[in-house]
Amino acid sequence: MKYINAETVLPKELIEKIQTFVAGGYVYIPASEQKKAWGTNTGIRRELQERNQEIRSQYEQGQQIQELSRQYCLCESSIYKIIRGKSD
Repeated sequence: MKYINAETVLPKELIEKIQTFVAGGYVYIPASEQKKAWGTNTGIRRELQERNQEIRSQYEQGQQIQELSRQYCLCESSIYKIIRGKSD
């Protein structure tokens, strides 16, 4: 976040109104759009959900935890969490 002088971007009337609340201090103005959930911009969230569903499906079909761990390059405890639904 960078510092911007209000006088360079805001109308004088608005600055005067803001000065009635905060004069000479710093004011943070958040972005207008809602913050997106992790991974929604890149699609990684969806990819991980699909991967985890594949892991659950393979486990239900009899695939061993150790083999799933090797296949997906995850530790066995991560595979257990995915199977129990604790990691989506």
